[in-house]
Amino acid sequence: MELRQLAYFVAIAEERNFTRAAERIPIAQPAISQQIRRLETEVGEPLFLRDRRGIQLTPAGQALLPHARSALQAAQGGRDAVAALSGLLTGQLTIGLVHPLPDRRFLHLLGAFHRTYPQIELTLIEDQTDALLAALAAGQVHAALIGQGRYDRPPPDAESLLVAREPVVVAVHPAHPLAGRGQIPLRALREEPMVTLTQASKLRSTLETACHAAGFAPRIAAETSDLGVVAELAAEQVGIAVLPASGLDGAADLVRLGLIHPTLDRRILLVWRPATSPPAARAFLALAREHLAPRPAST
Repeated sequence: MELRQLAYFVAIAEERNFTRAAERIPIAQPAISQQIRRLETEVGEPLFLRDRRGIQLTPAGQALLPHARSALQAAQGGRDAVAALSGLLTGQLTIGLVHPLPDRRFLHLLGAFHRTYPQIELTLIEDQTDALLAALAAGQVHAALIGQGRYDRPPPDAESLLVAREPVVVAVHPAHPLAGRGQIPLRALREEPMVTLTQASKLRSTLETACHAAGFAPRIAAETSDLGVVAELAAEQVGIAVLPASGLDGAADLVRLGLIHPTLDRRILLVWRPATSPPAARAFLALAREHLAPRPAST
């Protein structure tokens, strides 16, 4: 079982297409098909199903995929470690992040990292927290900036650095009856239609958990994966918005209310798995500790 065969296998598994995988590597398609046949012969099982829907992993392929990724990651880590001994830090670094971020410190960190290690190829992946944690566990990202709520905890096999904390607030149209209240308890939203993020977001699960603890289920009028759209829908009086304070940046046509009893917040954490961090990731994390010291919550 050769590393190049595993690299071809992973590329096909991710692209779900032999032609796109060959272009990504790059290699001629007949050559990649030949190497996959050899790999299938060696493991004794077909790795892919080919039908009208495209390329699908067989159970054997699904079993092999995480081990193939780990082997490739270990090989790259070995190359990076040797390069680091020579004082030449190279390799690839993939970072996941949620949006919005409360400030620009992370972007400043990326700039500082690139200037310090210009030979490291940097890739950014934007997604929801659960998807980023799954990617971290699978070795697809080396570190991730995630959002955590009042009831969330980072995974036990990961280390974390608190980057920022910001309040979760309520935003309403200026004509809304609650607009003059300043602060409101969560129970005041019992009968209010809400616009919020989808169930894939930590903010949504935090909101639902808090509402249930207060004795009611939230009335969801609309949901979206875009916090900007949440604010715009609240401005159109589709419903009130419950969102982190940074989600209201630039939303001048909404009234912001403090949320109390309970107060909710959004914590931004940088998470990583020390056991699988290559030299490039360790260099990034060392720089991150300098640039991402937590700041007080905005009010």
